[in-house]
Amino acid sequence: MAKGVQKTISKTSLLGNFLPTGTLLTFEMVLPSIYKNGQCTQVHTLMIHTLLILCSLSCFFFHFTDSFHGPDGTVYYGFITPKGLSVFKPGIPVEVPKDDKYRVSFTDFVHAFMSVLVFVAIAFSDHRLTNCLFPGHKDDMDQAMESFPLMVGVVCSGLFLVFPNSRRGIGCMSA
Repeated sequence: MAKGVQKTISKTSLLGNFLPTGTLLTFEMVLPSIYKNGQCTQVHTLMIHTLLILCSLSCFFFHFTDSFHGPDGTVYYGFITPKGLSVFKPGIPVEVPKDDKYRVSFTDFVHAFMSVLVFVAIAFSDHRLTNCLFPGHKDDMDQAMESFPLMVGVVCSGLFLVFPNSRRGIGCMSA
């Protein structure tokens, strides 16, 4: 039983690697410059939609990155593909690993989708976003956003544990 508890705690500590913290920080930094004290013209709405799409794509694609350590300790990053790891910097002086763990898998898509879902749940809990995108529905959105982020968090945390992933891509803490 103690081994099971230890394993659960160690897996739970890795949840931070799967959450879209960098994307959320970027979103929260850029949103005030778009929102402009409650002015929501068509241009502002278009810019908010564009920001949401770009941040969602960022959440999705960062889950398809991985890294490896070279013999000298240098960390090399790349995209995972069906054929293996494709490093960002071609012509590196070390051999790129050909292990199956560097190939894209179903779990990568599950993690990418859940990351986008977590980002959207947290982004839509921001009153500036919902007031601009759904004017006149403040009470409905407040009621929906009261429990939606919590439900998404619980479901995604459980799925992150069911579908473990050992990727150390961009934005992940190294071991």
